[in-house]
Amino acid sequence: MAPVGERKVLGGAVDGQEAVEEDEGHNLWTSILSEVSTRSRSKLPSGKNILVLGEDGSGKTTLMAKLQGAEHNKKGRGLEYLYLNIHDEDRDDHTRCNVWILDGELYHKGLLKFAVSGDNLKNTLAVFVADMARPWTIMDSLQKWASVLREHIDKLKIPPEEMREMEQELVKEFQEYVEPEEGSQGSPQRRAPVPGQEDEEVVLPLGENVLTHNLGIPVLVVCTKCDAVSVLEKEHDYRDEHFDFIQSHIRRFCLQYGAALIYTSIKEEKNVDLLYKYLVHKMYDFQFTTPALVVEKDAVFIPAGWDKDKKIAILHENFATVKQDDAYEDIIVKPLVKKPVHDKEVAAEDEQVFLMKQQDSPRQPGGSPRTPRQPGGTNMVTAVPPMTSGTPKGPAAANEGVLANFFNSLLSKKTGSPGSPGAGGVPNAAKKSGQKPVLTDVQAELDRMSRKPDSVVTNNSSPTENEA
Repeated sequence: MAPVGERKVLGGAVDGQEAVEEDEGHNLWTSILSEVSTRSRSKLPSGKNILVLGEDGSGKTTLMAKLQGAEHNKKGRGLEYLYLNIHDEDRDDHTRCNVWILDGELYHKGLLKFAVSGDNLKNTLAVFVADMARPWTIMDSLQKWASVLREHIDKLKIPPEEMREMEQELVKEFQEYVEPEEGSQGSPQRRAPVPGQEDEEVVLPLGENVLTHNLGIPVLVVCTKCDAVSVLEKEHDYRDEHFDFIQSHIRRFCLQYGAALIYTSIKEEKNVDLLYKYLVHKMYDFQFTTPALVVEKDAVFIPAGWDKDKKIAILHENFATVKQDDAYEDIIVKPLVKKPVHDKEVAAEDEQVFLMKQQDSPRQPGGSPRTPRQPGGTNMVTAVPPMTSGTPKGPAAANEGVLANFFNSLLSKKTGSPGSPGAGGVPNAAKKSGQKPVLTDVQAELDRMSRKPDSVVTNNSSPTENEA
Protein backbone atom coordinates (compact mmCIF):
# COMPACT_ATOMS: atom_id res chain seq x y z
CA MET A 1 0.00 0.00 0.00
CA ALA A 2 2.93 2.24 0.55
CA PRO A 3 3.86 2.57 -3.06
CA VAL A 4 0.35 3.44 -3.87
CA GLY A 5 0.45 6.18 -1.26
CA GLU A 6 3.61 7.53 -2.76
CA ARG A 7 1.98 7.72 -6.12
CA LYS A 8 -0.87 9.66 -4.63
CA VAL A 9 1.50 12.17 -3.03
CA LEU A 10 3.52 12.59 -6.17
CA GLY A 11 0.39 12.91 -8.19
CA GLY A 12 -0.85 15.56 -5.81
CA ALA A 13 2.38 17.53 -6.22
CA VAL A 14 2.13 17.39 -9.97
CA ASP A 15 -1.48 18.51 -9.93
CA GLY A 16 -0.59 21.45 -7.65
CA GLN A 17 2.12 22.67 -10.04
CA GLU A 18 -0.27 22.51 -12.95
CA ALA A 19 -2.79 24.48 -10.95
CA VAL A 20 -0.25 27.21 -10.26
CA GLU A 21 0.71 27.39 -13.92
CA GLU A 22 -2.94 27.49 -14.81
CA ASP A 23 -3.50 30.37 -12.41
CA GLU A 24 -0.56 32.28 -13.89
CA GLY A 25 -1.86 31.74 -17.40
CA HIS A 26 -5.28 32.85 -16.31
CA ASN A 27 -3.85 36.01 -14.79
CA LEU A 28 -1.90 36.73 -17.98
CA TRP A 29 -4.97 36.41 -20.14
CA THR A 30 -6.93 38.47 -17.65
CA SER A 31 -4.38 41.27 -17.87
CA ILE A 32 -4.37 41.11 -21.68
CA LEU A 33 -8.15 41.21 -21.84
CA SER A 34 -8.19 44.04 -19.33
CA GLU A 35 -5.70 46.01 -21.42
CA VAL A 36 -7.71 45.40 -24.58
CA SER A 37 -10.85 46.46 -22.78
CA THR A 38 -9.15 49.63 -21.57
CA ARG A 39 -7.92 50.42 -25.06
CA SER A 40 -11.37 49.87 -26.51
CA ARG A 41 -12.78 52.35 -24.04
CA SER A 42 -10.05 54.90 -24.88
CA LYS A 43 -10.65 55.12 -28.59
CA LEU A 44 -10.16 58.46 -30.28
CA PRO A 45 -13.17 60.64 -29.49
CA SER A 46 -15.32 62.02 -32.28
CA GLY A 47 -16.95 65.41 -32.54
CA LYS A 48 -13.84 67.51 -31.89
CA ASN A 49 -13.91 70.98 -33.50
CA ILE A 50 -11.33 73.56 -34.54
CA LEU A 51 -12.69 77.07 -35.08
CA VAL A 52 -10.47 79.32 -37.23
CA LEU A 53 -10.88 83.11 -37.08
CA GLY A 54 -8.91 85.84 -38.84
CA GLU A 55 -8.88 88.56 -41.47
CA ASP A 56 -9.46 88.00 -45.17
CA GLY A 57 -6.20 87.22 -46.93
CA SER A 58 -4.43 86.07 -43.76
CA GLY A 59 -4.11 82.51 -45.08
CA LYS A 60 -6.69 80.69 -42.94
CA THR A 61 -7.96 78.36 -45.65
CA THR A 62 -4.50 77.76 -47.13
CA LEU A 63 -3.11 76.83 -43.74
CA MET A 64 -5.86 74.36 -42.87
CA ALA A 65 -5.84 72.82 -46.34
CA LYS A 66 -2.10 72.27 -45.91
CA LEU A 67 -2.71 70.45 -42.64
CA GLN A 68 -5.38 68.40 -44.38
CA GLY A 69 -2.93 67.42 -47.11
CA ALA A 70 -4.91 68.97 -49.93
CA GLU A 71 -2.87 70.23 -52.85
CA HIS A 72 -5.58 72.50 -54.18
CA ASN A 73 -8.06 74.44 -52.15
CA LYS A 74 -10.87 76.74 -53.10
CA LYS A 75 -11.79 79.54 -50.77
CA GLY A 76 -15.45 79.74 -49.93
CA ARG A 77 -17.62 82.43 -48.43
CA GLY A 78 -19.30 82.78 -45.08
CA LEU A 79 -18.45 79.64 -43.11
CA GLU A 80 -16.16 77.03 -44.66
CA TYR A 81 -15.88 73.43 -43.51
CA LEU A 82 -13.20 70.79 -43.87
CA TYR A 83 -11.83 68.02 -41.66
CA LEU A 84 -8.50 66.55 -40.58
CA ASN A 85 -7.88 62.80 -40.57
CA ILE A 86 -6.50 61.74 -37.18
CA HIS A 87 -4.75 58.38 -36.93
CA ASP A 88 -3.65 56.66 -33.74
CA GLU A 89 -0.99 54.16 -34.79
CA ASP A 90 -0.73 52.57 -31.33
CA ARG A 91 -4.37 51.56 -31.36
CA ASP A 92 -4.89 51.54 -35.13
CA ASP A 93 -7.77 53.95 -34.72
CA HIS A 94 -9.05 56.71 -36.97
CA THR A 95 -11.28 59.71 -36.47
CA ARG A 96 -12.09 63.05 -38.04
CA CYS A 97 -11.57 66.48 -36.56
CA ASN A 98 -13.99 69.13 -37.82
CA VAL A 99 -12.51 72.44 -38.98
CA TRP A 100 -14.70 75.53 -39.32
CA ILE A 101 -13.28 78.67 -40.99
CA LEU A 102 -15.23 81.89 -40.58
CA ASP A 103 -15.07 84.59 -43.23
CA GLY A 104 -13.07 87.70 -42.39
CA GLU A 105 -16.09 90.01 -42.59
CA LEU A 106 -17.91 90.67 -39.32
CA TYR A 107 -21.15 90.45 -41.28
CA HIS A 108 -20.79 86.64 -41.19
CA LYS A 109 -20.24 86.25 -37.44
CA GLY A 110 -23.86 85.09 -37.03
CA LEU A 111 -22.84 81.86 -38.77
CA LEU A 112 -20.85 80.83 -35.70
CA LYS A 113 -23.98 79.20 -34.31
CA PHE A 114 -23.62 76.44 -36.91
CA ALA A 115 -20.03 75.67 -35.84
CA VAL A 116 -20.01 76.15 -32.07
CA SER A 117 -22.99 75.35 -29.88
CA GLY A 118 -23.58 74.69 -26.23
CA ASP A 119 -23.25 70.96 -26.84
CA ASN A 120 -19.83 70.96 -28.53
CA LEU A 121 -18.18 73.95 -26.84
CA LYS A 122 -16.24 71.59 -24.55
CA ASN A 123 -14.75 69.87 -27.59
CA THR A 124 -13.72 73.07 -29.39
CA LEU A 125 -10.33 74.72 -29.85
CA ALA A 126 -10.11 78.29 -31.18
CA VAL A 127 -7.39 79.39 -33.61
CA PHE A 128 -6.74 83.10 -34.17
CA VAL A 129 -4.81 83.65 -37.41
CA ALA A 130 -2.65 86.79 -37.74
CA ASP A 131 -0.91 87.95 -40.92
CA MET A 132 2.80 88.66 -40.41
CA ALA A 133 2.96 90.19 -43.91
CA ARG A 134 0.78 92.98 -42.50
CA PRO A 135 2.04 93.31 -38.92
CA TRP A 136 0.24 96.62 -38.39
CA THR A 137 -3.08 94.69 -38.43
CA ILE A 138 -2.12 91.93 -35.96
CA MET A 139 -3.19 93.37 -32.61
CA ASP A 140 -6.44 94.90 -33.87
CA SER A 141 -7.29 91.60 -35.53
CA LEU A 142 -6.59 89.53 -32.41
CA GLN A 143 -8.64 91.81 -30.19
CA LYS A 144 -11.50 91.89 -32.68
CA TRP A 145 -11.86 88.14 -33.12
CA ALA A 146 -11.39 87.45 -29.43
CA SER A 147 -14.29 89.80 -28.75
CA VAL A 148 -16.40 88.09 -31.43
CA LEU A 149 -15.77 84.68 -29.87
CA ARG A 150 -16.46 85.93 -26.34
CA GLU A 151 -19.73 87.47 -27.51
CA HIS A 152 -20.78 84.21 -29.17
CA ILE A 153 -19.91 82.09 -26.11
CA ASP A 154 -21.94 84.42 -23.89
CA LYS A 155 -24.94 83.96 -26.20
CA LEU A 156 -24.79 80.18 -25.74
CA LYS A 157 -25.95 80.63 -22.13
CA ILE A 158 -23.82 77.83 -20.71
CA PRO A 159 -24.84 77.05 -17.08
CA PRO A 160 -22.53 78.93 -14.69
CA GLU A 161 -21.39 75.74 -12.94
CA GLU A 162 -20.43 74.08 -16.23
CA MET A 163 -18.65 77.20 -17.47
CA ARG A 164 -16.72 77.45 -14.22
CA GLU A 165 -15.58 73.84 -14.58
CA MET A 166 -14.33 74.53 -18.11
CA GLU A 167 -12.43 77.59 -16.95
CA GLN A 168 -10.85 75.71 -14.04
CA GLU A 169 -9.81 72.88 -16.36
CA LEU A 170 -8.03 75.40 -18.58
CA VAL A 171 -6.28 76.90 -15.55
CA LYS A 172 -5.20 73.44 -14.43
CA GLU A 173 -3.74 72.59 -17.84
CA PHE A 174 -1.87 75.88 -17.87
CA GLN A 175 -0.45 75.32 -14.38
CA GLU A 176 0.52 71.70 -14.99
CA TYR A 177 2.58 72.38 -18.07
CA VAL A 178 5.99 70.70 -17.85
CA GLU A 179 8.80 71.56 -20.22
CA PRO A 180 9.76 68.42 -22.24
CA GLU A 181 13.34 67.35 -21.77
CA GLU A 182 15.50 67.99 -24.82
CA GLY A 183 16.21 64.83 -26.74
CA SER A 184 13.57 62.90 -24.87
CA GLN A 185 12.37 59.84 -26.73
CA GLY A 186 8.88 58.54 -26.64
CA SER A 187 5.93 57.57 -28.69
CA PRO A 188 4.58 60.46 -30.72
CA GLN A 189 1.13 59.13 -30.03
CA ARG A 190 -0.99 59.23 -26.92
CA ARG A 191 0.81 59.58 -23.63
CA ALA A 192 0.35 57.00 -20.89
CA PRO A 193 -0.68 58.42 -17.54
CA VAL A 194 1.57 57.60 -14.64
CA PRO A 195 -0.32 56.52 -11.49
CA GLY A 196 0.07 59.02 -8.69
CA GLN A 197 1.75 61.58 -10.92
CA GLU A 198 -0.92 64.14 -10.18
CA ASP A 199 -0.09 64.08 -6.49
CA GLU A 200 3.61 64.70 -7.10
CA GLU A 201 3.13 67.78 -9.30
CA VAL A 202 3.50 71.17 -7.70
CA VAL A 203 0.83 73.59 -8.92
CA LEU A 204 2.08 77.16 -9.11
CA PRO A 205 -0.26 80.13 -8.88
CA LEU A 206 -1.06 82.06 -12.03
CA GLY A 207 0.70 85.31 -12.80
CA GLU A 208 -0.94 88.70 -12.58
CA ASN A 209 -1.80 88.95 -16.29
CA VAL A 210 -2.42 85.25 -16.97
CA LEU A 211 -5.86 83.99 -18.04
CA THR A 212 -7.58 87.26 -17.20
CA HIS A 213 -9.79 86.61 -20.27
CA ASN A 214 -10.59 82.93 -19.78
CA LEU A 215 -12.85 81.67 -22.60
CA GLY A 216 -13.17 78.19 -21.11
CA ILE A 217 -11.67 76.58 -24.26
CA PRO A 218 -8.05 76.27 -25.43
CA VAL A 219 -6.80 79.02 -27.75
CA LEU A 220 -3.97 79.01 -30.28
CA VAL A 221 -2.55 82.09 -32.03
CA VAL A 222 -0.97 81.31 -35.42
CA CYS A 223 1.08 83.95 -37.24
CA THR A 224 1.13 83.10 -40.93
CA LYS A 225 3.42 84.26 -43.78
CA CYS A 226 6.45 84.61 -41.51
CA ASP A 227 8.65 84.44 -44.61
CA ALA A 228 7.67 88.10 -45.05
CA VAL A 229 10.13 89.06 -42.30
CA SER A 230 12.88 89.56 -44.88
CA VAL A 231 10.57 91.72 -47.00
CA LEU A 232 9.74 93.91 -44.01
CA GLU A 233 13.44 94.36 -43.34
CA LYS A 234 14.29 95.38 -46.91
CA GLU A 235 11.28 97.45 -47.92
CA HIS A 236 10.09 98.92 -44.61
CA ASP A 237 13.37 99.12 -42.67
CA TYR A 238 12.23 96.78 -39.87
CA ARG A 239 14.92 95.86 -37.37
CA ASP A 240 15.20 93.15 -34.74
CA GLU A 241 13.69 95.39 -32.09
CA HIS A 242 10.57 95.82 -34.23
CA PHE A 243 10.05 92.05 -34.42
CA ASP A 244 10.75 91.74 -30.69
CA PHE A 245 8.21 94.50 -30.06
CA ILE A 246 5.61 92.67 -32.16
CA GLN A 247 6.33 89.37 -30.42
CA SER A 248 6.09 90.89 -26.96
CA HIS A 249 2.64 92.33 -27.65
CA ILE A 250 1.38 89.04 -29.10
CA ARG A 251 2.74 87.06 -26.17
CA ARG A 252 1.06 89.38 -23.67
CA PHE A 253 -2.22 88.84 -25.52
CA CYS A 254 -1.64 85.07 -25.37
CA LEU A 255 -1.07 85.22 -21.60
CA GLN A 256 -4.42 86.92 -21.11
CA TYR A 257 -6.23 84.10 -22.95
CA GLY A 258 -3.94 81.26 -21.89
CA ALA A 259 -3.10 80.73 -25.54
CA ALA A 260 -0.19 79.10 -27.31
CA LEU A 261 1.72 80.92 -30.06
CA ILE A 262 3.30 79.56 -33.22
CA TYR A 263 4.85 81.26 -36.27
CA THR A 264 4.33 79.43 -39.58
CA SER A 265 5.19 79.77 -43.26
CA ILE A 266 3.53 77.67 -45.94
CA LYS A 267 5.95 78.98 -48.55
CA GLU A 268 9.01 77.80 -46.62
CA GLU A 269 7.30 74.78 -44.97
CA LYS A 270 8.16 76.20 -41.57
CA ASN A 271 6.48 74.89 -38.39
CA VAL A 272 3.58 73.35 -40.33
CA ASP A 273 4.20 69.84 -39.01
CA LEU A 274 4.78 71.27 -35.56
CA LEU A 275 1.40 72.98 -35.71
CA TYR A 276 -0.33 69.71 -36.60
CA LYS A 277 1.37 67.81 -33.78
CA TYR A 278 0.45 70.47 -31.26
CA LEU A 279 -3.18 70.52 -32.41
CA VAL A 280 -3.62 66.75 -32.00
CA HIS A 281 -1.81 66.99 -28.68
CA LYS A 282 -4.31 69.53 -27.37
CA MET A 283 -7.36 67.87 -28.92
CA TYR A 284 -6.60 64.16 -28.43
CA ASP A 285 -3.95 64.12 -25.70
CA PHE A 286 -1.21 62.77 -27.96
CA GLN A 287 2.28 62.92 -26.52
CA PHE A 288 4.16 66.10 -27.44
CA THR A 289 7.89 66.49 -26.87
CA THR A 290 8.84 69.79 -28.55
CA PRO A 291 10.02 72.51 -26.14
CA ALA A 292 9.47 76.24 -26.61
CA LEU A 293 11.34 77.90 -29.51
CA VAL A 294 12.21 81.58 -29.13
CA VAL A 295 15.60 81.95 -30.84
CA GLU A 296 14.56 82.45 -34.47
CA LYS A 297 12.41 85.53 -34.99
CA ASP A 298 10.43 83.91 -37.83
CA ALA A 299 9.91 80.46 -36.21
CA VAL A 300 8.65 81.18 -32.70
CA PHE A 301 6.76 78.49 -30.78
CA ILE A 302 5.45 79.00 -27.26
CA PRO A 303 3.18 76.28 -25.84
CA ALA A 304 0.40 77.21 -23.45
CA GLY A 305 1.68 77.27 -19.88
CA TRP A 306 5.32 77.99 -20.69
CA ASP A 307 5.32 81.78 -20.89
CA LYS A 308 5.27 84.40 -18.15
CA ASP A 309 5.90 88.13 -17.80
CA LYS A 310 9.56 87.65 -16.78
CA LYS A 311 10.29 85.70 -19.95
CA ILE A 312 8.64 88.37 -22.09
CA ALA A 313 10.76 91.01 -20.34
CA ILE A 314 13.86 89.46 -21.90
CA LEU A 315 12.73 90.88 -25.25
CA HIS A 316 12.61 94.38 -23.78
CA GLU A 317 16.34 94.32 -23.09
CA ASN A 318 17.03 94.69 -26.82
CA PHE A 319 14.86 97.78 -27.23
CA ALA A 320 16.81 100.87 -28.31
CA THR A 321 14.36 103.25 -30.00
CA VAL A 322 11.11 101.80 -28.62
CA LYS A 323 9.70 101.20 -25.16
CA GLN A 324 7.72 98.23 -23.90
CA ASP A 325 4.77 100.43 -22.97
CA ASP A 326 4.57 102.21 -26.34
CA ALA A 327 1.26 101.85 -28.14
CA TYR A 328 1.45 99.16 -30.79
CA GLU A 329 -0.01 101.34 -33.55
CA ASP A 330 2.50 104.11 -32.81
CA ILE A 331 5.51 101.86 -33.50
CA ILE A 332 4.17 99.41 -36.09
CA VAL A 333 2.68 101.94 -38.49
CA LYS A 334 0.88 101.10 -41.70
CA PRO A 335 3.06 102.30 -44.62
CA LEU A 336 1.76 104.93 -46.99
CA VAL A 337 0.31 103.60 -50.22
CA LYS A 338 2.31 104.71 -53.24
CA LYS A 339 0.32 106.09 -56.17
CA PRO A 340 0.44 103.90 -59.29
CA VAL A 341 2.42 105.25 -62.24
CA HIS A 342 -0.62 105.43 -64.54
CA ASP A 343 -2.33 107.78 -62.09
CA LYS A 344 0.37 110.42 -62.50
CA GLU A 345 -1.05 113.91 -62.41
CA VAL A 346 -1.00 115.68 -65.79
CA ALA A 347 -1.10 119.51 -66.00
CA ALA A 348 -3.71 120.88 -68.38
CA GLU A 349 -2.55 123.07 -71.26
CA ASP A 350 -3.21 126.78 -71.00
CA GLU A 351 -6.42 127.74 -72.74
CA GLN A 352 -4.89 130.62 -74.70
CA VAL A 353 -2.00 128.47 -75.89
CA PHE A 354 -4.43 125.79 -77.07
CA LEU A 355 -6.55 128.31 -78.98
CA MET A 356 -3.56 129.86 -80.66
CA LYS A 357 -2.43 126.41 -81.82
CA GLN A 358 -5.86 125.88 -83.32
CA GLN A 359 -5.60 129.25 -85.04
CA ASP A 360 -2.23 128.31 -86.55
CA SER A 361 -3.20 124.80 -87.68
CA PRO A 362 -5.29 125.63 -90.84
CA ARG A 363 -2.46 127.54 -92.52
CA GLN A 364 -0.46 124.51 -93.58
CA PRO A 365 -3.15 122.79 -95.71
CA GLY A 366 -3.81 125.98 -97.64
CA GLY A 367 -0.16 126.44 -98.55
CA SER A 368 -0.07 129.81 -96.83
CA PRO A 369 3.21 131.05 -95.40
CA ARG A 370 3.98 130.46 -91.71
CA THR A 371 6.18 132.37 -89.41
CA PRO A 372 9.23 130.23 -88.72
CA ARG A 373 9.34 128.98 -85.12
CA GLN A 374 12.43 129.51 -83.06
CA PRO A 375 13.98 126.68 -81.04
CA GLY A 376 11.86 125.80 -78.06
CA GLY A 377 8.56 126.51 -79.83
CA THR A 378 7.41 128.98 -77.16
CA ASN A 379 8.46 132.34 -78.58
CA MET A 380 5.53 132.44 -81.00
CA VAL A 381 3.05 131.91 -78.20
CA THR A 382 4.46 134.65 -75.99
CA ALA A 383 4.62 137.11 -78.85
CA VAL A 384 0.94 136.86 -79.80
CA PRO A 385 -1.39 138.94 -77.62
CA PRO A 386 -3.95 136.86 -75.72
CA MET A 387 -7.49 136.62 -77.00
CA THR A 388 -10.05 138.44 -74.95
CA SER A 389 -13.51 137.21 -74.13
CA GLY A 390 -16.63 139.07 -75.06
CA THR A 391 -17.56 140.85 -78.32
CA PRO A 392 -14.52 141.32 -80.59
CA LYS A 393 -13.64 144.94 -81.30
CA GLY A 394 -11.03 146.72 -83.42
CA PRO A 395 -8.33 144.67 -85.14
CA ALA A 396 -9.50 141.48 -83.42
CA ALA A 397 -12.91 141.78 -85.11
CA ALA A 398 -11.24 142.33 -88.46
CA ASN A 399 -9.01 139.30 -87.94
CA GLU A 400 -12.05 137.14 -87.16
CA GLY A 401 -13.79 138.22 -90.35
CA VAL A 402 -10.73 137.56 -92.47
CA LEU A 403 -10.22 134.15 -90.90
CA ALA A 404 -13.89 133.26 -91.41
CA ASN A 405 -13.61 134.10 -95.12
CA PHE A 406 -10.40 132.09 -95.31
CA PHE A 407 -12.02 128.99 -93.84
CA ASN A 408 -15.02 129.36 -96.14
CA SER A 409 -12.67 129.45 -99.12
CA LEU A 410 -11.06 126.20 -97.95
CA LEU A 411 -14.46 124.53 -97.75
CA SER A 412 -15.17 125.53 -101.35
CA LYS A 413 -12.31 123.28 -102.65
CA LYS A 414 -13.64 120.34 -104.63
CA THR A 415 -10.55 118.68 -106.02
CA GLY A 416 -6.91 118.16 -105.11
CA SER A 417 -5.26 117.74 -101.76
CA PRO A 418 -3.09 120.05 -99.69
CA GLY A 419 0.26 120.49 -101.33
CA SER A 420 -0.75 118.56 -104.52
CA PRO A 421 -0.94 119.98 -108.07
CA GLY A 422 -4.69 119.83 -107.88
CA ALA A 423 -4.57 122.54 -105.30
CA GLY A 424 -3.94 124.99 -108.05
CA GLY A 425 -7.63 124.88 -108.94
CA VAL A 426 -8.50 127.03 -105.99
CA PRO A 427 -8.12 130.36 -107.85
CA ASN A 428 -10.48 129.17 -110.60
CA ALA A 429 -13.09 128.20 -108.03
CA ALA A 430 -12.60 131.58 -106.46
CA LYS A 431 -13.20 133.34 -109.76
CA LYS A 432 -16.52 131.55 -110.28
CA SER A 433 -17.70 132.44 -106.83
CA GLY A 434 -16.27 135.93 -106.84
CA GLN A 435 -13.97 135.28 -103.89
CA LYS A 436 -10.64 136.27 -105.43
CA PRO A 437 -10.54 139.64 -103.64
CA VAL A 438 -11.24 137.82 -100.45
CA LEU A 439 -8.29 135.51 -100.96
CA THR A 440 -6.11 138.50 -101.71
CA ASP A 441 -7.18 140.08 -98.46
CA VAL A 442 -6.47 136.82 -96.66
CA GLN A 443 -2.97 136.68 -98.11
CA ALA A 444 -2.30 140.24 -97.04
CA GLU A 445 -3.69 139.66 -93.59
CA LEU A 446 -1.60 136.54 -93.09
CA ASP A 447 1.51 138.44 -94.16
CA ARG A 448 0.65 141.16 -91.70
CA MET A 449 0.09 138.68 -88.89
CA SER A 450 3.38 136.95 -89.62
CA ARG A 451 5.19 140.24 -89.13
CA LYS A 452 3.25 141.12 -85.98
CA PRO A 453 5.28 139.04 -83.46
CA ASP A 454 8.46 140.94 -84.23
CA SER A 455 6.74 144.20 -83.58
CA VAL A 456 5.27 142.94 -80.33
CA VAL A 457 8.66 141.75 -79.12
CA THR A 458 10.15 145.13 -80.03
CA ASN A 459 7.44 146.99 -78.13
CA ASN A 460 7.92 144.79 -75.08
CA SER A 461 11.66 145.29 -74.95
CA SER A 462 13.15 147.15 -72.03
CA PRO A 463 14.06 150.88 -72.25
CA THR A 464 17.72 150.00 -72.01
CA GLU A 465 17.49 147.89 -75.17
CA ASN A 466 15.67 150.71 -77.11
CA GLU A 467 18.31 153.22 -76.10
CA ALA A 468 21.00 150.81 -77.19
